[in-house]
Amino acid sequence: MISPDRTEIYRYLGYRGLSPDYAVDALIDDCIGKTEAVIRPASAVGYFDVVTAYEDAVQIGDMVIHSHSLYRNMRSCTRAAMFAATIGHGADMLIRRAELGSMLKASVMQAVGAAYVEALCDEVNEDIRRTAAEQGYSCKPRFSPGYGDLPLDLQRDFERLLSMRQRLGITLTDSLLMVPSKSVTAFVGMYRGEGEVCTDIRPCSDCDMHGRCSYSKDVDR
Repeated sequence: MISPDRTEIYRYLGYRGLSPDYAVDALIDDCIGKTEAVIRPASAVGYFDVVTAYEDAVQIGDMVIHSHSLYRNMRSCTRAAMFAATIGHGADMLIRRAELGSMLKASVMQAVGAAYVEALCDEVNEDIRRTAAEQGYSCKPRFSPGYGDLPLDLQRDFERLLSMRQRLGITLTDSLLMVPSKSVTAFVGMYRGEGEVCTDIRPCSDCDMHGRCSYSKDVDR
């Protein structure tokens, strides 16, 4: 069973360099327990060839993606994994119920759900890293639609190539948000050789919002 990183929960709640008081910590424990009881972690992964022959354009499988951010992330790569991961509808149901009674509890439920799906993504990312290593590849930090200038409309390609609806029960809204909301899609670039592998799999440093995003892991509040 995946376990959420408590420091991630604090970060989502806006605590930086501080710890919440006893009451908030107790509420976090309660929300973790309730969320753990209802989540259904699931993921799907596909592997594709990569071509980066032209600046700011990346070909992954049958897609040609025009993105400076993704090009920076993948310019040395010849393969890539695409993955989708979700913890299921249960977390969304808990959040909706909490919103009816307490916005504080709803905020904590949101943070706990986000931390759970991040923990799942870390697990999927590690499986990809091991598979890549067996084939002589190293991995770049994962990169999701919505980071930098990478458009959200790529969600349709994830849906098409990974059969997200059939395999994971993930659907897209008209605005390309995923349902369940605690779901993530991402690319993981793979390059030949060992080289220097980034150990931070959340690519804040590769994002065009680096230094300005309130969710960045190296921005002080």
